[in-house]
Amino acid sequence: MRTVGLIGGMSWESTVAYYQMINRGVRQRLGPLRSARLLLDSLDFGEIEALQRQGDWHHAGKLLAASARRLEAGGAQAIVLATNTMHKVADAVVAATPLPFLHIVDPTGLALREAGFHQVALLGTAFTMEQEFYRERLRSRYGIRCLVPDDGQRREVHRVIYEELCAGIAIESSRQRYREIMVDCAARGAQAIILGCTEIGLLVGREDSPVPLFDTAALHAAAAVDFMLG
Repeated sequence: MRTVGLIGGMSWESTVAYYQMINRGVRQRLGPLRSARLLLDSLDFGEIEALQRQGDWHHAGKLLAASARRLEAGGAQAIVLATNTMHKVADAVVAATPLPFLHIVDPTGLALREAGFHQVALLGTAFTMEQEFYRERLRSRYGIRCLVPDDGQRREVHRVIYEELCAGIAIESSRQRYREIMVDCAARGAQAIILGCTEIGLLVGREDSPVPLFDTAALHAAAAVDFMLG
């Protein structure tokens, strides 16, 4: 089994889910007493979030690159960055180490393409929904066009992530608001919905959406298992 290095803590709520999903994937494929060979470097999200607000992506990239180097030094054979938004600085992480980097967009793009979807809605932080780094990779590599919620909806999706989900809070009224936003996205032509923040799956699931959901955290974790056992 190969060892995967996980850059986590952004937030640690979803990093816990990654740890569980990767270990469950290994157990399902190898047997009830088997577990994943993982190294975890858990960063302080408060520091990262401040850099996001300041638009200091260069400094944020340096922090994540240093994390990748620590994982490499510890014996990791691939790097998994357990957050969607911080893939904005994926190039800095890739440049920091020769290890394979398992990009979160790729298993999602492959799954969408295999399902035959070409127009989907993207939910995530404002950075992920509004900037090009995420949507462009889906478009250029997988031929998938992303719709995003309207301005007010984007603000609410973002607020719930940072004020509630990253703090381990799941509120029924927020779940209902997400349901309404997903219904609206489907009405606008979205064939499926990407849960493009690793915390969103802690709030909503398949039963909450009128169209199929693609949970990036779950797909990314499965890709890590494939690498480990491949």
